[in-house]
Amino acid sequence: MIKLLRVRNLATIEDLEVPLEPGFTILTGETGAGKSILIDAIRLILGEKGTPDLVRTGKPEAFVEAVFDVAGLGLDLAGLPEPEDGELLVQRSVTDQGGGKAFVNGVLVPVRRLRELGPRLIDIYGQNDHVFLLHLENHLAYLDGCLGAAGLVAETARASQELRRLVQEKRELEGREKEREQRLDFIAYQLKEIEAAGLKPGEDEALLREREILRNAEKIAGLVDKALDLAYLGEDSLVPRLARLKSVLNDLAAYEDSFGGFRAGLEDAAILLQDAADSLVRFRDRRAGAPENAEEVEERLSVIEKLKRKYGGSVEAVLAHGEGLRRERAGLESGRERLQELETAIGARFDEYARAAARLGAERRKAADRLGRTIEKEIAQLGMAKARFEVRLESRAPSLDDPATIRDQGAEEAEFLLSPNPGEDLRPLRRIASGGELSRMMLALKAAGKDQAGRQTLIFDEVDAGIGGKTAEFIARKLDQLAGRHQVICITHLPQIASAAAHHFSVDKRVEKERTFTGVRRLGREERVEEIARLIAGSRLTEASRQIAREMLDGGPPKGKKP
Repeated sequence: MIKLLRVRNLATIEDLEVPLEPGFTILTGETGAGKSILIDAIRLILGEKGTPDLVRTGKPEAFVEAVFDVAGLGLDLAGLPEPEDGELLVQRSVTDQGGGKAFVNGVLVPVRRLRELGPRLIDIYGQNDHVFLLHLENHLAYLDGCLGAAGLVAETARASQELRRLVQEKRELEGREKEREQRLDFIAYQLKEIEAAGLKPGEDEALLREREILRNAEKIAGLVDKALDLAYLGEDSLVPRLARLKSVLNDLAAYEDSFGGFRAGLEDAAILLQDAADSLVRFRDRRAGAPENAEEVEERLSVIEKLKRKYGGSVEAVLAHGEGLRRERAGLESGRERLQELETAIGARFDEYARAAARLGAERRKAADRLGRTIEKEIAQLGMAKARFEVRLESRAPSLDDPATIRDQGAEEAEFLLSPNPGEDLRPLRRIASGGELSRMMLALKAAGKDQAGRQTLIFDEVDAGIGGKTAEFIARKLDQLAGRHQVICITHLPQIASAAAHHFSVDKRVEKERTFTGVRRLGREERVEEIARLIAGSRLTEASRQIAREMLDGGPPKGKKP
C-alpha cells in the first residue's frame, strides 16, 4: 500500500505531501480542483509516459515520489536493494524537455522497470474502464486470468506459433517449387558449360605465354641456334674454350699456387654452361617434336575469356562460381527432403497444439463455472440480487485445412452473458447492459480478481460516473468490503460513497498572485459533514443537508472492515 505520496511542480501542484493509511480513503473536491492530477502523479510512479506539459509552468522538472509498504508482498526486485523495514521508495522525474529519470530504493532504473513493478503495487480503475466489457477478446483474457493452470495459455500460444511457422515455411517451399525447378535447370546449364571446359588453375596465363612463343617462333628459333653455337656447337664456342682455359691455368698453378684457386670456379662455370646448353637443346627438340597449333591456342583462350566474362575475372573465379553452383544445387535438391520433413513436423506439432488447446479448453470450462458463481455473488452485493451471469464458451476444433482455427488463444471464444432481471434470458452483456450495470459488473470483476490477489492499492477514479441512488450505496459497500483486504483510494462526487470511507481528503484549488495552486487536506468529522453536505446540495448548503450528511456518516458501513 502507499504510505506517503509527495508531488512537486506537477501541473498546478507546487509542493504537496499526502500521508495515506490502510483501509478506504476518499478524495473529493470541485470539478477541476486537481484530483486527477494526483492520479496522474501515481501513474508516473507506475511508469506511464511523462510529457513536458505535466511540468508546472516556469519549473525545469516535475518530481513524484511514493513510499510503499510492501511487507509480505514477496516482490522480485531482481538485483535492486531490498526494502528496509518493508518500505519501497519509488521516485520519478519529468523535465520540461520531455526527459526524466526513475529510481527504486535510490537506484537509477529504466522507466520500464517501474512498469514491471507497478501491477504488483497498484491497480487503477478509471471511469471508462467498463469499456473493457464491450470487447470480446477482453472476456477471454479475463477468464484466462482466473485459470488454475495459467501456464497452459503460454504453452498453447507457443505451440500455435511454432505450428504456424512450420506451415508458413512449407507454403513458401511449395510456392517456390516452380521457381526452384527453373533455377535447377539454369544451374545445370551453367555447370555443364563450366565443367565441359575442364579448366585448370593458371591455365590462361600458360596459354598466353604459349601464344607469345608461337607468335615469335622464327625469332626464338634463331636465338636458340645462336645461343647453342656460342655455348657448344661453334668452332670457337664457350665450352671448349673454357676447357682450354682451365688446362692452361692448371699448368700455371705448378709455378704459382694462386692460379689453382680458380679451378673450382671454372668447374662451376663449365657446369652452368653445360646446363644452359642442355636446356637449349631440349627446348629446340620439344618445339620441333610437338609443334603447337596457334589456332588451337587461340580457340582455347577464347573459350576461357568467354567463361571469365560470364562467371568471374579469372579462371579461379570461374571455378569458384562452379563450386558455388554445386552447393546451391545440393541445397535446392534438398528442398524436396525438407518438404517431407515439414510434413512430419507439422503433423507432430499439430497434435501437440491440439492436446494443449484441449487441456486449456477443459480448464477454461472449469474456470467459467467458478467465475459465473463468483460474479453472481458479487453483483448480488451490488444491488443485482436476481441477476444471472454466465461465461459462454464456444469452441472451434483446430484443423490444418483451416489455418484460422490455429490460434494463440486456443480453440475457445468467451463471452459474458447477463440476465439483469428475473424471467429474462441470458444475453450478451455488451449489448444489453446499461452504463450503471456495466460499472457494477466491472467492479464485480475487479473485486473477484482481487479476492485472489495479494494485498494491493486499488484506485478508483470516478467509477461512480452516471450512477446514483441505491446503486451508489451498493458500490460504496463493495468498495468498503474491498478495503478490508486492500488499500482502497477513490475519487468520487457521490455522498453515498464519500460517507462510507474511513479517511477523507479534500482537494481544492486557489489562485495567489496570478498563480494557481492545488492543495490537499485531511478532513475531520465536522469538515466531512460540510463536504458531504456540499456533495448532496451543491453550493447552497442548508442545515437539512448537513443533518443528512451526519446521518450518512453515522449510518454507513463499518469503515475499512468487512461487513
